[in-house]
Amino acid sequence: MLTNGQAIDLERRPCRSGVASDQSNRGSMIWIPGGTFLMGSNAFYREERPVRRETVQGFWMDAHPVTNAQFRRFVGATGYVTLCERQPDPGTYPDADPSLLVPGSLVFRKPRSPVDLRDYRAWWEYLPGANWQHPKGPDSTIDGWDDRPVVHVAYEDACAYAAWAGKALPREAEWEFAARGGVEGTTYAWGQEFSPNGRAMANTWHGRFPWENLAANGYEGTSPVNAFPPNGYGLYDMIGNVWEWTASAFAAPSAENAKTSCCAAGMPGGEIAPRVVKGGSHLCAPNYCLRYRPAARQGQAVDTSACHIGFRCILRVHVDATEQ
Repeated sequence: MLTNGQAIDLERRPCRSGVASDQSNRGSMIWIPGGTFLMGSNAFYREERPVRRETVQGFWMDAHPVTNAQFRRFVGATGYVTLCERQPDPGTYPDADPSLLVPGSLVFRKPRSPVDLRDYRAWWEYLPGANWQHPKGPDSTIDGWDDRPVVHVAYEDACAYAAWAGKALPREAEWEFAARGGVEGTTYAWGQEFSPNGRAMANTWHGRFPWENLAANGYEGTSPVNAFPPNGYGLYDMIGNVWEWTASAFAAPSAENAKTSCCAAGMPGGEIAPRVVKGGSHLCAPNYCLRYRPAARQGQAVDTSACHIGFRCILRVHVDATEQ
């Protein structure tokens, strides 16, 4: 069991496999049969290329992202303190503004008018006191939000929860295979049309990002994890609502890609290799970040947490010798 503030060596020891046994409590997890599929896309962003065939083994996956209620139980059982609730180490961020080296996290701030989309600082703010219990700052609360995905969790926080639950974070190929829900060759997890018959299929941005959110899907911000239809495997929120951590490393994007990334914000000076996040979020909009698709991917610094990043876990039925 992980203790208060216990860190995981992210460079030498990635999230280990959660391996199912007869005693495993799978709860509401969904069996994903595995198979061979076409991964990636040649039609959108360069980091998704090329389309290639990948094969994954069957595994169990959480039906929805880890919720505030689930994460609260983990913290209550272990006393765990998330990364953004701890005092940052100045030695890790030598180029950072000293005023930012206080516990906090990245929060989206909607501008009042159009801004330069090349500068994410126009809508991201490092807010002291923001964390999973106070997602919009120290005066905010998650009361009444038990069924919404936990956010402001860094990579090591997601790994800590997974270890406590006897599970693991999915690899990118596992996550994308599951997100496609048994459907291959379509842009979205549910088909080619974004809103079939006018129905919102996921929690994404409606309007002109970042200053105009029409909330046409009924939400501005996160939504309950079962607010939108599940995919073909019965998984909720694989697309939209919050980005989700995976265990896979991400090759650093080019400067051009970084400028167009809604996840580019982070604490300056961090040097640990980023991990892949998948699925897009409620901040993804077609005029800026059309990443609410199974093939979409972004690199996120593991030492950064934000108001639109969460995670879900899996259980594998085999042991991967590379992770022992």
